[in-house]
Amino acid sequence: MLSHFSLRHAGIEERIEAAAAGGFAGIGLYTQSYEELRRDGWADADLRALCAANGVCIAEIEAIRPWAARALADTTATAFAMADAFGCRYLQCIGSHHATIEDAAHRFAELCDAGALHGLAIGIEFLPFTDIRTAADAHAIVERTDRSNAGVCVDAWHVHRGGREGLDRIPGEQILAIQMNDGPIVPEDDDYYSDCLTNRRLLGDGEFDLSGLIAQLRAAGATAPWAVEVISTSLQQLPANDAARQMGDSMLSALVRQAD
Repeated sequence: MLSHFSLRHAGIEERIEAAAAGGFAGIGLYTQSYEELRRDGWADADLRALCAANGVCIAEIEAIRPWAARALADTTATAFAMADAFGCRYLQCIGSHHATIEDAAHRFAELCDAGALHGLAIGIEFLPFTDIRTAADAHAIVERTDRSNAGVCVDAWHVHRGGREGLDRIPGEQILAIQMNDGPIVPEDDDYYSDCLTNRRLLGDGEFDLSGLIAQLRAAGATAPWAVEVISTSLQQLPANDAARQMGDSMLSALVRQAD
């Protein structure tokens, strides 16, 4: 899968064509980007036709904050509309929740129940700059939620930058999304948020233990698609097809290296 933010500045036609050129089966799409496409005159049928012509699906919906009161209803409605229009399998959630674990789980359970009516599995991405900092934090909410379509997103960047705690306790069936990238062990920017949105690297071009992470996820029994989320200022300067090809090749090489 080619995550939305890997080509966050590309237009939809360029994005889908690049995904096909890079050998990806599908893409992620941000709710706000979908809303902008609708305002620009794109009909769902047009987007489905574009995907079909390139052999690419829209599989992942990024990202909503289910604990935020502001504009939550509109954002959730957009996500569900995307699921219905494109058969998306996965919706991503991020914090902060600014609540107790019990209250956060109650709200997440409501979202999972609503999402199930649209065929969605819903994952929480742990982000060290929010109050869902680690895999353990995300898993604690999922366990209290007790819904079969609730789970966790594992992003290599956040695993290696402080979020690994508790990852080994998450069963494979609760790992609903995997986002892969590489980077230096020592941050290039002291601001975590800025660093993760500019300095990610192709798999194999950094210092992360990606083989170890891939082995751990496979051993846990995770069957989620392998998505590439390389948010890189340098890659954004390349033609989208070239950037996507490099990302796709780096993902396949990482999987082969681990298997060997």
